[in-house]
Amino acid sequence: MTLKSMEDLFVHELKDLYSAETQIVKALPKMVKAASSEELQQAFEEHLEQTKNQVTRLEQILEELGASTRGPKCKGMAGLLEEGKEIIDEDADPRVKDAALIAAAQKVEHYEIAGYGTVRTYARHLDNKSAVELLEQTLEEEAETDKKLTQLAESSINVEAVEASS
Repeated sequence: MTLKSMEDLFVHELKDLYSAETQIVKALPKMVKAASSEELQQAFEEHLEQTKNQVTRLEQILEELGASTRGPKCKGMAGLLEEGKEIIDEDADPRVKDAALIAAAQKVEHYEIAGYGTVRTYARHLDNKSAVELLEQTLEEEAETDKKLTQLAESSINVEAVEASS
């Protein structure tokens, strides 16, 4: 892809996020299965539904820009999800594995927050109010998911993982 304009860069980054989100849609059911905590399973299931809506928002923005969703695979997300797969495959105490799954999920959330913050800023500079609104909505969801995962980790999952290690 040639990046001759800010709009080219905007579209490029949107396609990267689209690739990232579609990879997450495939990975989350595996994380649900790997989690032993019902609360963590529920958090992952809720985020799966949110992520599907986020994919739809990206499709809407790209369609409004007259761009397809096709683009290169997001290598950053692929790497993060590979790390998560290694955790899933690890022979570990279920409580410790849950703590590791939260850590892996938060790495994904932080990657997404960085990406969405960037494209939202691009949309603002390009005066694309519709995209700003949609991207802001997703950014808020990603931050809320990160916050929920932190609360879950600090209130129970990490505590149980420490107890399992004693």
